[in-house]
Amino acid sequence: MFACGSSPSPPRNAQPEPAPRSEVPDGRPIIVAFGDSLTAGFGADPGKSYPDFLQQELDRRGYRYRVVNAGISGETTTDALARLTTVTALKPAVVIVEFGGNDGLRGLPIAATSSNLDQIVVELQQSGAAILLAGMTLPPNYGPDYISNFQRIYSGIAAKHKVALIPFLLAGVAGTTRYMQQDGLHATAEGNRLVAVTVVRYLEPLLHR
Repeated sequence: MFACGSSPSPPRNAQPEPAPRSEVPDGRPIIVAFGDSLTAGFGADPGKSYPDFLQQELDRRGYRYRVVNAGISGETTTDALARLTTVTALKPAVVIVEFGGNDGLRGLPIAATSSNLDQIVVELQQSGAAILLAGMTLPPNYGPDYISNFQRIYSGIAAKHKVALIPFLLAGVAGTTRYMQQDGLHATAEGNRLVAVTVVRYLEPLLHR
């Protein structure tokens, strides 16, 4: 029996166990990919979302940033507002804002979507983050008027708050079978890789080496 707080001596020829290694803090500035299923990587294998490929692309180009995937499938702009503090708590250098698609697919009022996105951008700017806003569009069956008004949300907010804008996140990907899943809404892994390249093009002016 060993007294409480004591420990047995190791056998004479036993090798001492290595001391546990302490975690080295990751001091790189954070880029938060804040969005819905397009950001989360819905339907793609783990590690194949566009933020995953974005990290690889930034590393390849010599940028020392850490990409955090804060995408949650199914979220609307209202949901995004409700969890915005979890993003600002990370003190990100840059936030890529990708929301609105689910609002549009549900036919929600344009004014509400615009107001929510506007508030998201304002609060993120107040936190000190630079913003890259990802524009979206809708399937043609939603009608030209609704689609046109929906698309103008993004250009209007970008101009109002002087933030960088990706005109259409899925440019060069949407409508191409090999890059889109069968639902026609979400990119495949190969499509997500192309999305990351598009994002980098608009993101680079906001970064420092």
